[in-house]
Amino acid sequence: MTLTLTEFFEELPNRLIPDASSDLHCTIQWQLTDEQAGTWAIQIDEGQGRVIPGGVDEPDTTFITTSDVWMAIAEGRQDPMRAFMSGKLLVEGDMTLALRVPEVFDTRPA
Repeated sequence: MTLTLTEFFEELPNRLIPDASSDLHCTIQWQLTDEQAGTWAIQIDEGQGRVIPGGVDEPDTTFITTSDVWMAIAEGRQDPMRAFMSGKLLVEGDMTLALRVPEVFDTRPA
């Protein structure tokens, strides 16, 4: 089943892996720049996540891309490192945190 962008971000806290994120106190943000433009953030605190539609002013790390590229990454159709290396995915802020994102979220299909 394919999720819409809104559905994806709404369910993101449920995909947080508590053991892998128990040491995190951060905000990760996604800024989508195409016809489905929008900003979403997730605040992570000791294994718990909270979605913030519209984002925050000072996230710890921000992914900037199009909705198509992000959903392809989220659904496993696009390798995130390849998207980054080709300029389709930009990262601002804490790069170490950005690299941890795949290990703190369960990306298996629901």
